[in-house]
Amino acid sequence: MLPAGWWPVVGSGLGLLLGSFIALVTARWPQGEAITGRSRCDVCRATLRPLDLVPVLSFLASRGRCRRCGAGIAPRHLVIELAAAAIGALLLWRHPSPEGLLVAIAGWWLLTLLILDVEHQWLPDLLTLSFIPFALLLPGPPVGERLLAALLGFGVLWSLRLAYRAARGRDGMGGGDPKLMAGLGALLGLIPLPFLLTGASALGLMLALVDRARGRSITATTRLPLGALLAGMALILLALGPDWIDRLRR
Repeated sequence: MLPAGWWPVVGSGLGLLLGSFIALVTARWPQGEAITGRSRCDVCRATLRPLDLVPVLSFLASRGRCRRCGAGIAPRHLVIELAAAAIGALLLWRHPSPEGLLVAIAGWWLLTLLILDVEHQWLPDLLTLSFIPFALLLPGPPVGERLLAALLGFGVLWSLRLAYRAARGRDGMGGGDPKLMAGLGALLGLIPLPFLLTGASALGLMLALVDRARGRSITATTRLPLGALLAGMALILLALGPDWIDRLRR
């Protein structure tokens, strides 16, 4: 058993490695490209060497440019690697145990969904539906409660989706959002659901205000990435650790 202080180190190291993979998957998968091929420069298509693939350090050493053609490397790779490292370190600091590794995997899973929704407005069934049984394996409230939370979370968002379509004649929510909500119910249980929805709504309002301050037009048809907001709020709740749910139960 590792000392508690070492778990965040393990989490950050694994996060850097998985962050590089997440950056690749979220860039290639939505384009229909294979995710198992060798990494390459997006401009000159040259295959990258192992020294070019060291998370964060390779980007800094090359000053964010391809060593062959000098083209700039998208900073998203660096940002995703650092985000995954931060998620791993934080979650394993809050959950310093082998079971905490499962919580960290859930965090990286949610990061992947967040990126796909922000960049491509896509929450693939392969990730949202498989997240439900995985979430039930994690430590947390009783499984029966979490199954009920999954059904309730899905039902609430699916009902809102149908109601919006009936009132406006168009979809106001993607089909992946209720499925993700079901997974988050299975992960967190019943009590956190109101905090999850309220927090995601608050994050969405903040995002809209920031966009408006930047001069972007915000209308009734402006799309906000609800799945990404839910995933982001779920990461915040996971980072708070298990104690806060226990306090709410008392």
